[in-house]
Amino acid sequence: MDRRPKVTGEVIDLIRGHYGDRVFKTEIPINVRLSEAPSFGRTIFGHDPSSSGADAYRRLAAEVLQKCRRDGKK
Repeated sequence: MDRRPKVTGEVIDLIRGHYGDRVFKTEIPINVRLSEAPSFGRTIFGHDPSSSGADAYRRLAAEVLQKCRRDGKK
Protein backbone atom coordinates (compact mmCIF):
# COMPACT_ATOMS: atom_id res chain seq x y z
CA MET A 1 0.00 0.00 0.00
CA ASP A 2 1.07 3.50 -0.62
CA ARG A 3 1.43 5.30 2.70
CA ARG A 4 2.22 8.66 1.08
CA PRO A 5 -1.30 10.07 0.76
CA LYS A 6 -2.59 11.28 4.11
CA VAL A 7 -5.96 9.66 3.48
CA THR A 8 -4.30 6.23 3.18
CA GLY A 9 -2.84 6.53 6.66
CA GLU A 10 -6.15 7.78 8.02
CA VAL A 11 -8.05 4.84 6.54
CA ILE A 12 -5.49 2.37 7.91
CA ASP A 13 -5.78 3.96 11.34
CA LEU A 14 -9.59 3.71 11.20
CA ILE A 15 -9.47 0.05 10.19
CA ARG A 16 -6.93 -0.80 12.91
CA GLY A 17 -8.95 1.19 15.45
CA HIS A 18 -12.16 -0.65 14.58
CA TYR A 19 -10.80 -4.19 14.16
CA GLY A 20 -7.84 -4.05 16.54
CA ASP A 21 -5.64 -7.13 16.61
CA ARG A 22 -7.71 -8.80 13.89
CA VAL A 23 -5.77 -6.69 11.37
CA PHE A 24 -2.32 -7.97 10.51
CA LYS A 25 0.60 -5.64 11.21
CA THR A 26 2.36 -6.32 7.91
CA GLU A 27 1.56 -3.87 5.13
CA ILE A 28 2.30 -4.80 1.53
CA PRO A 29 4.04 -1.83 -0.10
CA ILE A 30 3.42 -0.40 -3.53
CA ASN A 31 6.37 -1.83 -5.40
CA VAL A 32 7.36 -1.85 -9.08
CA ARG A 33 8.72 -5.38 -8.82
CA LEU A 34 5.39 -6.61 -7.42
CA SER A 35 3.48 -5.08 -10.30
CA GLU A 36 5.94 -6.48 -12.87
CA ALA A 37 5.81 -10.11 -11.70
CA PRO A 38 2.41 -11.06 -13.20
CA SER A 39 3.46 -9.61 -16.57
CA PHE A 40 6.17 -12.26 -16.65
CA GLY A 41 3.81 -14.99 -15.41
CA ARG A 42 5.68 -15.26 -12.12
CA THR A 43 5.06 -14.77 -8.46
CA ILE A 44 7.17 -12.15 -6.74
CA PHE A 45 9.25 -14.99 -5.30
CA GLY A 46 10.16 -16.15 -8.81
CA HIS A 47 10.58 -12.64 -10.18
CA ASP A 48 12.53 -10.86 -7.44
CA PRO A 49 12.69 -12.84 -4.19
CA SER A 50 14.87 -10.22 -2.49
CA SER A 51 12.48 -7.31 -3.15
CA SER A 52 10.73 -5.44 -0.38
CA GLY A 53 7.41 -6.78 -1.70
CA ALA A 54 8.57 -10.39 -1.44
CA ASP A 55 9.86 -9.70 2.05
CA ALA A 56 6.51 -8.18 3.05
CA TYR A 57 4.63 -11.25 1.78
CA ARG A 58 6.98 -13.51 3.78
CA ARG A 59 6.29 -11.47 6.91
CA LEU A 60 2.55 -11.62 6.25
CA ALA A 61 2.69 -15.40 5.79
CA ALA A 62 4.56 -15.72 9.09
CA GLU A 63 1.91 -13.58 10.80
CA VAL A 64 -0.90 -15.70 9.35
CA LEU A 65 0.77 -18.93 10.51
CA GLN A 66 1.38 -17.50 13.96
CA LYS A 67 -2.26 -16.43 14.26
CA CYS A 68 -3.52 -19.81 13.03
CA ARG A 69 -1.35 -21.63 15.57
CA ARG A 70 -2.43 -19.28 18.36
CA ASP A 71 -6.12 -19.51 17.45
CA GLY A 72 -5.89 -23.28 17.10
CA LYS A 73 -4.83 -23.57 20.74
CA LYS A 74 -7.99 -21.86 22.04
